[in-house]
Amino acid sequence: MNDLLKIEISGPVVMGIAIAVGAGLFLVLFLRPSARWVVTGVVGITVAALVGWLTVWLVEDVWDVFHVGLTPRVWFWAITGFAAVGLCVVSFRHSPRWRKLVAAISIPVFLLVAALGINTEFGLNKTLGSALGISTEDAIQLSKPNPDATIPSGPLWQNWQPPANMPAKGEAGTQVIPATESGFTARPAGIYLPPAALTANPPRLPLYVLLMGQPGLPDPQYVSAALDDFAARNNGLAPIAIVADQIGPDENDTLCLDTAKYGNVEKYINVDVVNWAKANLNILPDRDHWTIAGYSNGGQCAISFAVKYPQMWGNVVDISGEEYPGAEDPAGNLRDIFNGNQAAYDAQKPINIMKGRQFPDTTAVFTVGSDDVTYVAAAKAVSAAARESGMSVTYYEVPNGGHVGIALNAGLTKGFEVLYPRLGLSR
Repeated sequence: MNDLLKIEISGPVVMGIAIAVGAGLFLVLFLRPSARWVVTGVVGITVAALVGWLTVWLVEDVWDVFHVGLTPRVWFWAITGFAAVGLCVVSFRHSPRWRKLVAAISIPVFLLVAALGINTEFGLNKTLGSALGISTEDAIQLSKPNPDATIPSGPLWQNWQPPANMPAKGEAGTQVIPATESGFTARPAGIYLPPAALTANPPRLPLYVLLMGQPGLPDPQYVSAALDDFAARNNGLAPIAIVADQIGPDENDTLCLDTAKYGNVEKYINVDVVNWAKANLNILPDRDHWTIAGYSNGGQCAISFAVKYPQMWGNVVDISGEEYPGAEDPAGNLRDIFNGNQAAYDAQKPINIMKGRQFPDTTAVFTVGSDDVTYVAAAKAVSAAARESGMSVTYYEVPNGGHVGIALNAGLTKGFEVLYPRLGLSR
């Protein structure tokens, strides 16, 4: 079963097969030696396509269901899916039994092809398991850290010589991080160990805690792919990464706060995850080598934690993050979480926390898709406040990155480009 869930559904092979099957069924239904049928088919396709266009417009521009703009390719796949189903609907009229059967089979096939196309465009669910919200990562084996390991006096890249038998790539898997202090119900965290960490005498390495979006999985595949690339260029050196779960199995927007409604999320990340990392990972102990990072919902969490716990987090990477906790539904959160207390809500917003304070030894990276209008505004506002508060700020817009996998992957890359020298992993 796990092997089935690991099937990659966003690659060119799967998409090519899906498109070929869908196109074949479409031609079988559409090609009939009848002018009257051609008119009927075209009308069915056109009407359904218009319904599809209207539906996407309502979802994006009227109801703002996803709170992000949808790319032209998402529009294309959605409208194409509606149009193909429209052909199926009219194929049931005045047709033999076999054609009705083909039409019935084609409906789920056309919907599946459209869903695969949309998923590929978003680029966030690479496997069947991730699309279904099921982790396919196996538990990773950890070696107990050596408390007596020497901490280098200078940058790690100057003091590290990789052994000849060092693996070419790191390892990714999962570990359950107990909620000892917080009691928060979290899914197993993703863990990435770089090549240097897999050697017989590994060096202590920086810590990188990543929080993904909502909905989403604490999946290490994105950060592991990025760090494998950087490690390959830097003698196997990379941070040890934890992809922690800040939204829980119900995938709620917990606001990354300690609340009666969602539990002690803030304490889970900044106490339980941190204590577990100290006890179980071979990491450097100082804040200069610790990074809190996040994507979308997790990006807001990352900058919030960075300004609340500056003694712990020396670096922050905010990838397409929201401006403040619960920004997608401020009225509802004001009512349900803060009992209508606007001052209490405002006190949790990173821009307000930074006012009048200085963070002179914090490195911050803010990235966002250039066409992700709402999140561009948020990134500009929060990064400007971070710069005013004394942080060393890098702001980067991913060209046409949207709020999808392109923005995530490019944001991770830009973050590591900035942080590698800071972390002592490269010149």
